[in-house]
Amino acid sequence: MKKILLNNREIITYIFVGILTTIVSWFACYLLKFILDSEVTFENFIINTFGWIVGVCFSYPVSRIWVFHSKNKNIMKEFGGFVSSRIFTWFLDIFIMWFFVNLFSLNGLIIWGAEKLNIQLHSISIEDLNYWIVKICISAVLVTILNYVFSKVFVFRKNHDISDDKVKDNMEEF
Repeated sequence: MKKILLNNREIITYIFVGILTTIVSWFACYLLKFILDSEVTFENFIINTFGWIVGVCFSYPVSRIWVFHSKNKNIMKEFGGFVSSRIFTWFLDIFIMWFFVNLFSLNGLIIWGAEKLNIQLHSISIEDLNYWIVKICISAVLVTILNYVFSKVFVFRKNHDISDDKVKDNMEEF
């Protein structure tokens, strides 16, 4: 068990950091939903953008230190790469939330599923339930996977500060 944990330390730590980031981001969305209405397309955009900004600002230092153990001295360039890599998943999140909350709601599917499972939906509005199901089950899964790939491959890749000449020299030694 210890060997499995050690061999998968980066992924396990990334999942833990991702959970923390998700909680921070969703809490920011939750707070803003007291002021704005997610049923209004532009306000839904603002809610999700705010959550994204808070999540990125939280995730970068934690991912840099805990997950990828970056030693890159050019923090601003690395942070810029981190933010850039998150822009695609931000657009993906915005698209998913717009599509499944404002354009093609899952309300009917949720009601049907609740009826089939004999679940009463009296204490929560179906719109709020739709919002959080889409946020948790669709958007968060896709965004988390893509964020890890982008971080691993583009932002925190090993030997990122080695010049192309050194890479070529090392390759010639093989």
